[in-house]
Amino acid sequence: MTDLIPELRTPSASEGTGRVRSGMPVSRVDGRAKVTGAAKYAAEHEAEDLRYGVVVSGTVARGRITRIDTRAALATPGVVEVLTHLNRPKVRSWDLAYKDMTAPGGSPFRPLFSDRIFYSGQPVALVIAETFEAARHAAQLVELDYEEEAHETDLLASLDQAYKPRALKAGFTPPSSTGDADKAYEQAEVKIESQFYHGVEHHNPMEMHATTVVYGEDGHLTIYEKTQSSQNNRWYVSRAFGIKKEKVTVRNPYVGGAFGSGLRPQYQLPLAVMAALKLKCSVRVVLTRQQMFSFGHRPETWQKVKLAANGDGKLQAIVHEAIHETSRLEDYVEVVVNWSGQLYACDNIKLGYKLVAHDRHSPIDMRAPGAAHGMHALEVAMDELAYKLRMDPLELRRLNYADRNPMDDKPYSTKELSQCYDKGAARFGWQARPIEPRSMRDGEELVGWGMATGMWDSLVMLARVSAVLHADGRLVVSSAASDIGTGTYTVMSMIAAEALGLPMERVTFQLGDSTLPFAPVEGGSSHVTTVGGGVHGACDKLKKTLVKMAKGMPGSPLAKARTQDLEFVDGTVRLRHRIETAVQLREVLAAAGVDRVEEKFFMKPSMLKQRKYTRAVHSAVFCEVRVNEKLGIVRVTRVVNAVAAGRIISAKTAASQVIGGVVWGISQALHEESFTDHRFGRFMNHNYAEYHVAVNADVHDIEVIFADEDDRIVSEQLGAKGVGEIGIVSVAAAISNAIFHATGRRLRGTPITPDKLLLGEHEIPVPEPGQAR
Repeated sequence: MTDLIPELRTPSASEGTGRVRSGMPVSRVDGRAKVTGAAKYAAEHEAEDLRYGVVVSGTVARGRITRIDTRAALATPGVVEVLTHLNRPKVRSWDLAYKDMTAPGGSPFRPLFSDRIFYSGQPVALVIAETFEAARHAAQLVELDYEEEAHETDLLASLDQAYKPRALKAGFTPPSSTGDADKAYEQAEVKIESQFYHGVEHHNPMEMHATTVVYGEDGHLTIYEKTQSSQNNRWYVSRAFGIKKEKVTVRNPYVGGAFGSGLRPQYQLPLAVMAALKLKCSVRVVLTRQQMFSFGHRPETWQKVKLAANGDGKLQAIVHEAIHETSRLEDYVEVVVNWSGQLYACDNIKLGYKLVAHDRHSPIDMRAPGAAHGMHALEVAMDELAYKLRMDPLELRRLNYADRNPMDDKPYSTKELSQCYDKGAARFGWQARPIEPRSMRDGEELVGWGMATGMWDSLVMLARVSAVLHADGRLVVSSAASDIGTGTYTVMSMIAAEALGLPMERVTFQLGDSTLPFAPVEGGSSHVTTVGGGVHGACDKLKKTLVKMAKGMPGSPLAKARTQDLEFVDGTVRLRHRIETAVQLREVLAAAGVDRVEEKFFMKPSMLKQRKYTRAVHSAVFCEVRVNEKLGIVRVTRVVNAVAAGRIISAKTAASQVIGGVVWGISQALHEESFTDHRFGRFMNHNYAEYHVAVNADVHDIEVIFADEDDRIVSEQLGAKGVGEIGIVSVAAAISNAIFHATGRRLRGTPITPDKLLLGEHEIPVPEPGQAR
């Protein structure tokens, strides 16, 4: 594995001190490799016999293929094969063979499996050539005819077709209710009712999805893949193609952003494997930027929120309903409405969640799936209620602060949200905010301040970790984890270095290889608590072994020392209160006549203990916007995001994660949306030119504050929680609320674009389920 992760043991902020502490602002250990080009991504690994595959995308939304003419493509110089459903290698036929570890209920999509067309943009052929240029040209020469069938891709026109999910994925909890929300709503003094609409968003990380399959002499497949789990993709390839897992190795040492798009194997993986098996050579398939819009996405979503309170602002009822689209093959589900039952104290809560089946690819998790939309609706509705009550929005949230989960009366493992409110408001200067909209102006721009609360689950899963101390004092820790840009290399190295008292440059963390010890799919902000807990556990076992070895050395100065009196510092084990009494770890191994000492740890959370608590990370987002009312242009000029996420292990990468989430929240609020021409069931703005995202000019001052929190229920070993998802949650809501404060115009959907502001829309013009559009 070390050849895949060059220059990782780089000097850090701790070099020379010998001490690494949780919370230090350590620079990324993989940073040098990335900025110098030494880091290789999925499409950058070479092979002597490499061929290039280019996908041919279908053009109809539903139907079947009646004719494929590949003669012109095959006649192109350099083209060696064109794969279709008619000549592909044999694959298994039953659904279970294609279900990866994160698959929702239903029948997974199988590329080139038959003549059926399930969505526009579906892969219908793969052209393989000696050069990428030849394959790309020949792909345009493949001719297809279709027998089209009627399709449906318009959520707002089909809300009356909504149904409760028929098949649920692991980890999804169907929403429930408590009390009598309808009755409480009708009897309440103050109430609001609002509808929300969120368009489709697509993953667009810098690295496009790519697969390089290196075909070995013995038929072994070494696959370099853009994925959030090497072992998940090995599982998929092994089962779908009927190959023993020992004959497949998947590697993903570097991933150029994924954000959920790599949770499931995307279709370029099975296509590249098909080509390698067919031709018995190495094959690379890279999706184009346009084809990045032809697999999973954040689903189009409609929501309705009803809130009721007494005259003092105490919540009497919460009603939250959501409908979003899924494919006809799978029931993709998200936790959209459940947050409304966990965040605020209320005795009467009613939650509803349904799906509409469309002729699209199955949606897929995108950063903070469900919460990005569900929390937006709840927090904008809370802002509306505050104005109706003529209360400060922050005070309304403080008044309804929940010390226990209102749905099941479970305590929170830890909940320092009030600290987030205090620190965030103080840093932002919230106390100077006038309550009336349109009361602040700077030149031609209206100024508005808004805030919102964020919440996300704190997850811990199973993992295995190996820790090896070598005779030269190097520590190598391994697990088949993934680093999708979040800083996994760095934080795991920090945990190991702190545990064994080693400088960072003497620690290497190996990940991104399916042959390493088991790790779960990197998602849900769970890697630090899960794999990090495993790293801590493996190092703790290693310490105990080394202490025993050190005390047993001939003439050891530590022979009679009590274990609790010893500490590991700067490559030694020493007496805590007589630091001159120490033994070098290298001497310990030399005395034992061994060149390495290894310990393994199985990270297994205590579910019996954890299920007694609601486990979550919380945030308070404060935002300033400036609005040019004549042009409808919104600038987000200041954001303070205060986060309670347990003990922060790596301050620098944790803050970077939250900053990145805030930038995406700006993008969600003001820019991102995929538009569909429903006549063809096709996404139209499938490129960077027309699918708008936040750029440097859109990003101004962002400040991240971490609350003091230590959660030993979520993470017994570290006291940590995850920060990858929480950064985006409710940023769009805070921006929406700030826009209302600036302009007095309430827009309840995303993105909020200049045309909507200029039109002065106060309501999202969407029908109730069952009504005509």
